[in-house]
Amino acid sequence: MIHKKARASTLVLALLAAAGSASAVITIPGKQIENLNRGAVAIASASASNPGVFISWRQLATDANGTSFNVYRGATRLNASPLNALNFTDPGGSATDSYTVREVVNGVEQPGSPAGATWAKPYKSIPVQAPPSGVTPAGEAYTYEINDGSPADLDGDGSYEIIVKWQPSNAKDNSQSGYTGNTYLDAYKLDGTRMWRIDLGKNIRAGAHYTTFVAYDFDGDGQAELMAKTADGTVDGQGVVIGSPSVDHRNSAGYVLAGPEFLTVFNGLTGAAMKTVNYLPARGSVSAWGDNYGNRVDRFLGGVANLDGNRPSAIFSRGYYTRAVIAAWDWRDGALTSRWVFDTDVAGSAARGQGAHWFATGDANGDGRDDIVYGAATIDSYGQLLYTTKLGHGDALHFGKFDPDRAGLQVYMIHESPAAYGASGSGLHDAATGALIWGASGSNADVGRGVCFDVDPNYPGAECWASRGGHRTVTGALINSTAPSSMNFGVWWDGDLLREPMGSVAVQKWNPATRTFSTLLDTSSYGGTTNNGTKATPVLTADLFGDWREEIVVRNSSNTELMVFSTAIPTTTRINTLMHDPHYRSQVAAQNAGYNQPPHTSFYLGHGATSFPQAPVHVPYDGTGTVQAETAIVGGGTAVKSDRGGYRHLGFLNFPLNGGAAEFQRINGGAGGARTITIRYANGNPTPRTGVLRVNGVAQAISFRVTGSWTTWTTMSATVNLAPGQNNTLRFESTGQGLGNIDELIVP
Repeated sequence: MIHKKARASTLVLALLAAAGSASAVITIPGKQIENLNRGAVAIASASASNPGVFISWRQLATDANGTSFNVYRGATRLNASPLNALNFTDPGGSATDSYTVREVVNGVEQPGSPAGATWAKPYKSIPVQAPPSGVTPAGEAYTYEINDGSPADLDGDGSYEIIVKWQPSNAKDNSQSGYTGNTYLDAYKLDGTRMWRIDLGKNIRAGAHYTTFVAYDFDGDGQAELMAKTADGTVDGQGVVIGSPSVDHRNSAGYVLAGPEFLTVFNGLTGAAMKTVNYLPARGSVSAWGDNYGNRVDRFLGGVANLDGNRPSAIFSRGYYTRAVIAAWDWRDGALTSRWVFDTDVAGSAARGQGAHWFATGDANGDGRDDIVYGAATIDSYGQLLYTTKLGHGDALHFGKFDPDRAGLQVYMIHESPAAYGASGSGLHDAATGALIWGASGSNADVGRGVCFDVDPNYPGAECWASRGGHRTVTGALINSTAPSSMNFGVWWDGDLLREPMGSVAVQKWNPATRTFSTLLDTSSYGGTTNNGTKATPVLTADLFGDWREEIVVRNSSNTELMVFSTAIPTTTRINTLMHDPHYRSQVAAQNAGYNQPPHTSFYLGHGATSFPQAPVHVPYDGTGTVQAETAIVGGGTAVKSDRGGYRHLGFLNFPLNGGAAEFQRINGGAGGARTITIRYANGNPTPRTGVLRVNGVAQAISFRVTGSWTTWTTMSATVNLAPGQNNTLRFESTGQGLGNIDELIVP
């Protein structure tokens, strides 16, 4: 804990120095989110008795307060007055019509967001291209099927692409010997355009525990990268081989227990390998992980965490039955660096044997930085053990806000070994402290399945149930000794705030009175099927477009298309896109790892919820174009405010008379030299306000002329001398007169 305090103090001192004032209080502008577009989608009704088109769209965390919307069919506006909802049904529409959603900000209609081609079916078909079949060195033939997927904005256009893993039919669990075919990663646009294919090669064994990948915008340039474990013979998206193209490290049992292991960052747009380093956590001695044949040593997981509360880091782990090692990596300005490594053999030995088949990230202890809930142990943002419940390994965990009446977040987990879990085969614990809130009997057996979300309006908060231990309220009270039969996945699908369980590929509605399910959507009736054997999981569930409800991505049985289902049920609830909740977004990014789990939100999203708090966030930018005020690092009393009308997005910068500062970082200077930036501001003072603009530390005077009122916004220009590249800073300082309220910068 002394180490943690030292790091925190170092960070504060560095920020104080950056503010130029020993008394300044620094506010980092929240966690990084994606700069998404409106994500409008139009779905034609399949019912002849209820024709029409359902249109829905995103509300963004960056939307200005009071934003409303107009919907157009072609050039015809359909709503009489601006809408406060995030969906609209056009009863006269058809699949041949096109729709546009236009936001209205401060009474002014903005440019439109097209919904694209109207869906004629309840799903969007994305054609895919399977890799060629093959034969192992043992003469065994194999084919390919679509496995897990992950969304990422690879080209920076504000829409998601989908990365899918192609898994050979002879993929193995780590306990099984035998050769496998290669694993491939494909990136597809929503129209079916394949952007690239990465062949992980013969030295990466295929299976659920071997081939985790993480797709996220790690460097904040507005385009996602992909990170994955690679080896000799991996071929990037441009056909370039990593390491040796010919060496084969597989032993006679098909395991890869020798040879180098790499971590590679791939360009999300092209699939090209940008940087390859030695993989951490390293293999070391195979027997150090609990056996000598290769089962426990190669249990890999991966995910994303905002460890500094601002920018994302990649998290890769190895081992959970015995030894566990977790490594945090940063991709910044073209450099891939190790942030920290947690190893139960070095420190935190109490976490040994506490891991699960999946981990979740989020702010467990409320310090604004993400932690790693590694099964029954939690590792904090500094790479130190926060706590362990000592209940042992398990197959599933859920991390979110399940109890609206309890402070902080909670973790629901199921456990495998009675010798470790004792009386609590499943249970809910406090995410910050690890204190057990309640536990349920595991009947002295492996509790193999379990979920926690709100399906019953009769009980406050979520309900939790598992394959053993019954159906329980969020406080642990027994609802029924028989649990609902569906306990793999769940989605927010219909118009209320209850979550719908997924039984195989069907969306189900729980009826508390009869304790039975009714089917809202059965994707198998359209040819959809599941992944991962008895786990019966979809390719992906996430809020990909449209309003805040989740989309379901499944594969068809012939592995020729991805099928993306989106709800067409109206709702009056208005919530920011769930992908702008960093807690939810990071769990979506990790969904492809290990035993897939559904993502959860950082706020309570269930029956009775009336507020949906937005965590502090900022969108990345490449240093050019429009830069919003809320992305600045502020100090000395400068604050982001929203009490004057006419600003754009989340707010504007308000400076004190003296000592205030706001710094914009990572401004792109291109080839370097003089550039003219535009500043949107308001100055309701009767006289101009003059202060200092520091460009990479060099001061120049800047004066904000009078605009007439604090709600009258105008623009001014300033010439600045920028260095080449993206590491320029623009820093505004008030020096006695205050400054104008700054709304945004435009950097050409």
